[in-house]
Amino acid sequence: MTLGAEDLVVTARATPNGQAPRCDHADVLVAEQGLPECTECLIRGWPWTSLLACLTCGWVACSDDSPGGHAKAHYQETDHPVFTSLEPGETWRWCYVHGRTV
Repeated sequence: MTLGAEDLVVTARATPNGQAPRCDHADVLVAEQGLPECTECLIRGWPWTSLLACLTCGWVACSDDSPGGHAKAHYQETDHPVFTSLEPGETWRWCYVHGRTV
């Protein structure tokens, strides 16, 4: 069976760069951050891959790719949406509400 172009249904799966809705969560004030360690991991004796700081309250926690995933747990407990990387040379911020960098 051969299909002509009139039989195809095309669905856009992505938007062009710069077309994603603006994230108002990125406007949160940058709080003074705590010590560069994940307290929850230290208590449990777990290692972490990288650290993130909550821009709402300054809480420092391990990233989602760490065994504890404590930054995401902090968001789920507090609804503080945006975290920033504490790794040297990194300046990205992650919004848990939108599930993307902002």
